[in-house]
Amino acid sequence: MENLNLIETFSEFKELKNIDRATMMSVLEDVFRNMLLKKFGSNENFDIIINTDKGDFEIWRNREVVEDDEVEDPNFQIGISEAKKIDADYEVGEEVTDEVKFLDFGRRAIVSLRQNLTSRILELEKDNIYLKYKDRIGEIVTGEVYQVWKKEILILDDEGNELIMPKTEQIPSDYYRKGDNVRAVVTRVEMRNNSPLIIISRTAPAFLERLFELEVPEIYDGLITIKKIVRVAGERAKVAVESYDDRIDPVGACVGMKGSRIHGIVRELRNENIDVINFTNNTQLFITRALSPAKINSIKINEDSKRAEVFLEPEEVSKAIGKGGLNIKLAGLLSGYEIEVYRELDVDDEDVDIEEFTDEIDQWVIDALKAIGCDTAKSVLNLSVEELEKRTDLEIETINELRDILKAEFE
Repeated sequence: MENLNLIETFSEFKELKNIDRATMMSVLEDVFRNMLLKKFGSNENFDIIINTDKGDFEIWRNREVVEDDEVEDPNFQIGISEAKKIDADYEVGEEVTDEVKFLDFGRRAIVSLRQNLTSRILELEKDNIYLKYKDRIGEIVTGEVYQVWKKEILILDDEGNELIMPKTEQIPSDYYRKGDNVRAVVTRVEMRNNSPLIIISRTAPAFLERLFELEVPEIYDGLITIKKIVRVAGERAKVAVESYDDRIDPVGACVGMKGSRIHGIVRELRNENIDVINFTNNTQLFITRALSPAKINSIKINEDSKRAEVFLEPEEVSKAIGKGGLNIKLAGLLSGYEIEVYRELDVDDEDVDIEEFTDEIDQWVIDALKAIGCDTAKSVLNLSVEELEKRTDLEIETINELRDILKAEFE
């Protein structure tokens, strides 16, 4: 068989995704011309005809007919007697076109050709995957789990392309087995060791944003804009939204009737608690909304240091701080201000500011107490040892010592 099973290689080309016919023909011809260059020292006088449908090709060489004793370069010239063997009508000065048999190149050249073709096919495939996903950064993709490792999982998309989701980009409660379907957002695409590396994420704010676009038509249509998203994946997220149409309630539209719209998003994110907040340029009002569900009495803002002092009733402090400090942390990230909460107590001449005890209590202990809203001696004593241990992570021995110091002040 003259073409020595190159049909298989052509078939591989035909099966390639995202490679247009013009590119395919160009690469095939380039590989053949490189082979001719090595064999004859030039490829300028060759015509290559490729039939990718059938998987075959023809190579034709054009040479000038000269007298037998005038042949200087047999690649460009052919003697008259040799030309007449091809066709008796040839005369000196005419051009002869004859087919070059592929078998004449030798087995080594043919093997080299196949290797070059395969290599170029692989390069084209990699480049096309890279360009395809480079344009899809920020989009949601769906794939099937193929391999689960300790630090990452390998996912295959519908076309069999490899996607990587590192452990850091997985929601902590995510658990996958081979064959599971996964939705995530493309966050990074790069070439590593000449192969495309596609990183996808379920923890990125962009993933939550795309989910809102899928569930809320008003966001997809541009009637509602997501101004900012902050989240601790799997735990809590805050989403600031704004509507350019006064007739549309952005928060209501995002949540849906009886939570119908946001329910699907929460389920996808493993029951992540999502707060949807009306955006406003009024900083005090925005911080108040960001600290929901806590009810704020007053706020003092320092624009220079980007700090906000929030005053509220004692029973509202825990709501403002939230479980594990998540509510106040996310409110700070959403608003761009460092938020400090203070209890607003009735005048109590007998109570003492916790900072008055810096000579007896280490500053880091005082900071830990203030972080949970305990800024006076009595606010600390009003909490049990167990509650203090749970909320501050202080050791029981340390808690007992500081309680003794505070009690002594009133005794």
